[in-house]
Amino acid sequence: MAYKSHFKFSNSQRNGIFLLAILIVVFQCIYAFVDFSSESAQPDTKTLDRFRQQVDSLKRVEIDKNKPKVFPFNPNYITDFKGYTLGMSTVEIDRLLEFRKKDQWINSAKQFQEVTKVSDSLLDALSQLFQFPEWVTDPKPKANWVDYSKHPNQKGYGSKTYEQKIDLNKASAQELQKVNGVGEKLSGNIVKYRNKFKGGFISEIQLQDIYGLTPEVIERITNDFAVKTPRLVEKISLNSATKDQLVTIQHIDYEIAHYIIEQRTLRDGFNSFDELLKVKKFPIQKFEIIKLYLTLN
Repeated sequence: MAYKSHFKFSNSQRNGIFLLAILIVVFQCIYAFVDFSSESAQPDTKTLDRFRQQVDSLKRVEIDKNKPKVFPFNPNYITDFKGYTLGMSTVEIDRLLEFRKKDQWINSAKQFQEVTKVSDSLLDALSQLFQFPEWVTDPKPKANWVDYSKHPNQKGYGSKTYEQKIDLNKASAQELQKVNGVGEKLSGNIVKYRNKFKGGFISEIQLQDIYGLTPEVIERITNDFAVKTPRLVEKISLNSATKDQLVTIQHIDYEIAHYIIEQRTLRDGFNSFDELLKVKKFPIQKFEIIKLYLTLN
């Protein structure tokens, strides 16, 4: 039996093989010499810059949001921790605390530096946050309020005498409306406030507590009206009052009552009402009203 070779091809097979070889060579040449890479797309730099700015802006907002916020403060009440967070050294903080132990008070940024010896750069940063009481920042003398119940013969503001004035505790809304600047709404507020208390006003100073009354309008009211029948109040002893007793006074809450007792203990008692102005968080603008309810005995 004769052996048949597997490498013998017919003419059509040879032609197919030849054509395949040519195609392979052609494609290899194309692959080797022709650049199939498409022209790379050029980035839109303006859009990218705008996007980067938006991302940077969001980052800054997030950083600012996470930064600890520092609010205005009275430098007399800086604690060890507060001083540390503000960038003060332990020596500088100790100087301030020693100064305060002597019951002395910082009343200006310059005095703060003299006591603590902080650097000029740190003082510049901190002094912008200093918040001193009104009696320090605005020491102008306030107009004196007259308690006409104690001085019945004394003349008040304007040309009217005490006798000529109408009793503020008995005045009608219509009578109050005769004052320039007092309309139906403000006269209603005055009467409503007066009726909150059995007996009405203690003093004209309480007009400051009525919403909508400006100092100018209050002055015009006191030209024509005076508290002639003041409400009787049982005054509380400032030097022996408990916290629960102090909070019954207008404008004093438990926190302020705590600081009053704390200051009273440090001072071994108050010698004058003016010492209340140095109590932490004391509502200085309401000082004259608070005094109506207190006695030093």
